[in-house]
Amino acid sequence: MHKFIAIAKPVMEEEEFKAVKRVLESGILAHGPEVEAFEKEFAEYIGVDYAVAVANGTAALDLVLKAIGIKEGDEVITTSFTFIATANAVLFQGAKPVFADIDPKTYNLDPNDVLEKITNRTKAIIVVHLYGQPADMKAFQEISQDHKLYLIEDAAQAHGAEFNGKKVGGFGDAAVFSFYPTKNVTTGEGGMVTTNDKRIAEKVKLLRNHGQTEKYLHVELGWNLRMTSIAAAIGRVQLRKLDRFNEIRRRNAELLTKGLSRVKGITPPYVDPRVKHVFHQYVIRVEDEFPLTRDELQAYLREKGIGTAVHYPRPVFQQPLYKRLGYPQDICPNSIDASKHVLSLPVHPLVSRDDIEYIVRVISELAK
Repeated sequence: MHKFIAIAKPVMEEEEFKAVKRVLESGILAHGPEVEAFEKEFAEYIGVDYAVAVANGTAALDLVLKAIGIKEGDEVITTSFTFIATANAVLFQGAKPVFADIDPKTYNLDPNDVLEKITNRTKAIIVVHLYGQPADMKAFQEISQDHKLYLIEDAAQAHGAEFNGKKVGGFGDAAVFSFYPTKNVTTGEGGMVTTNDKRIAEKVKLLRNHGQTEKYLHVELGWNLRMTSIAAAIGRVQLRKLDRFNEIRRRNAELLTKGLSRVKGITPPYVDPRVKHVFHQYVIRVEDEFPLTRDELQAYLREKGIGTAVHYPRPVFQQPLYKRLGYPQDICPNSIDASKHVLSLPVHPLVSRDDIEYIVRVISELAK
């Protein structure tokens, strides 16, 4: 029996342990110089003027929308095929998420459908770089400029990904990253806002720290959404390894695609030729012609010691919360279709060549 291959696993090595020990010995465990250093290094890596560290990716989304002034009565267009946090951040402002459909090949937001959804209440577009593949940022920059809309990148799954040779995180008015344990960079929990707009950066800094301009001087309602020094220390080490980790992910993806492209009923991920995909997830489509349904294949692979996941089993508007809010359940047909067919396979840096050969063999034998 092949050893169990997890769908995701953080890579923690000696350097991360040493970094945490250094912080513990320093006695500065909360927000301190370690966080500022991580912000500076992250901004340089992405190629932006400002990076602001926060408690998690959801906090990053929430604070960016507050910083740009999204409020009750406003509409924000985003994808229906993503983790729920993207849309929930709009609800936090009392605003309305408007769902546009996806491109069935990339699973990213479809610019043409976004154009159809713009009204006089639309204030922003949140584009998600799903699975580590950048969305069509050329199209979205044009749409946001033509219609005078804020453009926010949800890059929670796309650390180091590139569109036309430029890293995501610097295309819109602001971008957000997550450092959850499964991400390409982890701090345990954590998030980052990147922007070239000083006003947005300053506002996020203010709001993450109780609306405080100096100690015990609070100029507006803020929150406690700071990143800890321990998290930042781990993040700094992880950031130095990111390009290497991403290359391993890309190599693993290439090997999976090479093996699975010959399997009838399995469609490997499509990669837009303009992008550098960093494969936060490697997502196949299990077509109707495959001998098993997607869910049956998932159960079979688990029996064979292969961890998988479904990202995502239902579009956001089909979540009970959004049903109660009155969203029609038949909008965005491409999202509905994808939710029934997608399956994520292990691709992270700890997956070996032997593991990949085993995954391909198990799926190929089923198809025969």
